Amino acid sequence: MSDTSLPFEDETNSALGQGVKQSSWAARTWMAMLAMLVTSFSLVSAEFLPAGLLTPMARDLGITEGTAGQVVTATALVGAFSALFSNVLIGRLDRKLVMVGLSALAIASNLLAAFATDFWLLLVARAGLGIALSAFWALSVAVVARLVGTGAIGRGMAMVSLGVSLATIAAPSMGALVGDWFGWRFAMVITAALSGLALLLQLASLPNLPSAQGNSVADVFRLLKRPGIRMGMLAIILLVGGHMTGSVYVRPFLEQITGLTTNEIAMVLGGFGVAAVFGTVAGGRLADVNASWAVAVTGAILALSALALVLLGSGMVAAFAFSALWGFAFGMAPVALQANLSRSAPDALETSGSLMVVSFQAAIMSGAILGGFIVDNYSALTNLMVTAVLAALVAALALMPRKA
Repeated sequence: MSDTSLPFEDETNSALGQGVKQSSWAARTWMAMLAMLVTSFSLVSAEFLPAGLLTPMARDLGITEGTAGQVVTATALVGAFSALFSNVLIGRLDRKLVMVGLSALAIASNLLAAFATDFWLLLVARAGLGIALSAFWALSVAVVARLVGTGAIGRGMAMVSLGVSLATIAAPSMGALVGDWFGWRFAMVITAALSGLALLLQLASLPNLPSAQGNSVADVFRLLKRPGIRMGMLAIILLVGGHMTGSVYVRPFLEQITGLTTNEIAMVLGGFGVAAVFGTVAGGRLADVNASWAVAVTGAILALSALALVLLGSGMVAAFAFSALWGFAFGMAPVALQANLSRSAPDALETSGSLMVVSFQAAIMSGAILGGFIVDNYSALTNLMVTAVLAALVAALALMPRKA
């Protein structure tokens, strides 16, 4: 499959004033990428934090746990909607200034949540976080391309996505511990402090990132006319949706089919998270070599692990091993999918970033809904079979010749 990426102009190839090769980054580049990693870690930590705090939040605000859980839904819904318009609203603002502003918004949102006196104020706070999250991810590929060069987008996004993997592992458990020790509001203050650290790193290490032109809603619809963009979005929806269909309901499978205890399930999920970190690194390396193959390999590994759990998951060793393999694929997925989508729009990375965020959010919501329907009407085993089929379909689609 031919790669349709086009070279950037010298100014955008490296905002640090140098051509950055994949094999060697300057110290300033590493610091800038560290700022991006910490930003992703702080934002995703804040996103996942409520998972470990629902009970004390609900008790303190006088609401049910189900109602408290809607703070997560609010973040996702606002994020999906604002992703389409955030890149339009920022116009030609220096992208460094935008990144700093998004961290400032995250700080304000987390502090507002920490001092919220009722549920509706908490929802407003989480909506602000949703805007910061979606805008960051919509801009991330374009910013990374300008920091490290177009030939190292996969490696660069792997470093940014590493923050996601670490936050996914740490945020729910640390949130629960801090919430038990000091209260859920203090946990929110900690996430505000993390965003403050990200802001300081951005100010210290990100170069100026001027933009020669803004974006428009019309640009989004024009980009949708490209076959490669449509195929890239379809790959995201199928793969991430398939992952959500199975992964959200993997605990019932491990309880009912494998017969694991709560502590054993915690160990399985821990192995999943650790494997995801390694998958992120591997995905970045492979995406820089061939983005389509990176998606194909990710889909194949996810399909294999889900199918193996269906066939062999009643055994404890197999459940541990193939859950970890699933985690490895989960770590590869965001990097591979983003690199695959962006190669069809090297001249419009910010606009394609918006479409990428919308695709991810749509996949997450639809996968969770589909998975819930299946597990309620059939079984957790059926969830994994659907995951395997969708992932295998993505692997096949990724290997099909396509136009940009």
